[in-house]
Amino acid sequence: MDEKEKICLMKIKRLDLKKQWRNEEKKLLPIVKNVLSSGIYVGGKYINSLEKKLAKYCGTKYAICTNSGTDALTLALHVSGIKRGDEVITQSNSFIASASCIAHLGAIPVFADVDKNRMLDPNSVEKKITKKTKAIIPVHLSGEIGHMNLLKRIAIKHNLHIIEDAAQSIGSSLILNSKNQKKYMSGSFGTLGCFSAHPLKNLNAAGDSGFIVTDNKAYYNRIKLLINHGLKSRGNSKFFGYVSRMDNLQAAIIQYRLKGLNNKILARRKNAEIYFSELKSVPIKLPLESRRSFNSYHLFVIQTKNRNKLKDFLKKRGIETDIHYPIPIHRQDVYSSLSKKKLSLKNTEAQAKTILSLPIHEFLKKKEILYICNQIKIFFNEK
Repeated sequence: MDEKEKICLMKIKRLDLKKQWRNEEKKLLPIVKNVLSSGIYVGGKYINSLEKKLAKYCGTKYAICTNSGTDALTLALHVSGIKRGDEVITQSNSFIASASCIAHLGAIPVFADVDKNRMLDPNSVEKKITKKTKAIIPVHLSGEIGHMNLLKRIAIKHNLHIIEDAAQSIGSSLILNSKNQKKYMSGSFGTLGCFSAHPLKNLNAAGDSGFIVTDNKAYYNRIKLLINHGLKSRGNSKFFGYVSRMDNLQAAIIQYRLKGLNNKILARRKNAEIYFSELKSVPIKLPLESRRSFNSYHLFVIQTKNRNKLKDFLKKRGIETDIHYPIPIHRQDVYSSLSKKKLSLKNTEAQAKTILSLPIHEFLKKKEILYICNQIKIFFNEK
């Protein structure tokens, strides 16, 4: 890099939570003070209000606030009757929580392969089904909803639960039937939908938080007890439960941010449009865009065989990128506790070497995205 290039360098973060707070401080701080001054920190009006708003947003009858997306998945499996020795099919190109929720119940995570766009492959799923299979957990990576129409058919055929890992896809939607054009929101396809509101997510708290959505009243009622020790009243537990409640402060923050979520998603989609326009002639694989799907772009993930070199190249030019995820779960140390056999997942393993997450957050300026695109073009022109 010559001296002229150094002068033109920009510093671009993959995410900017500090800027989010600066933009919100005047309106959000009084809400935070209101919660703290109320003395009501566990339970409270914000929990009840937020659950109603989340259910409406996701197009379901019920929502339950939890302390994390991980606990949301665990609770969903619990009420679905998943027990020791059962098998649950999911994907390995995800965060560890997509599998740990299964293992913590004594069940067995069974990993199917993904397609070329990193979504759970229905053909691979069907091949993995046994008499022990009880559920499928598709992961809506990066905001993209996968093959839910095909997975629902498989689930109905084999009498399986579908529990959506929608941690990255709040606000995404999919048209299942091209004839009626009805949009289904992320989390509303399966028996239960599980979300994370971790600070890195599009709808984010100021700490760990999550929630579950469902149309099943019995599951809703049971989870409402499970998250709070199984307590029917202060001194009477119906069954042994967990401590998986969201606190009132996080609920207040999430409820405030929910109002601006659609604008945040639209800003991310506009950023994605610039990437698509500028990078269409570059020898990389861009995210899949479909007329039937609406991607909320939690992440903007490209694929290239030159991933590591490109990542280093961009870092030297002030551009922060990330890899989601560098080591598939079935290749991590923890997998040896599940199976002694070496598992081969062709697409999953190949993509782990090629995926790269570019900055996509709502605070990016057009000139910053153009700078990123120009640097990517320079990289490939130099090769």
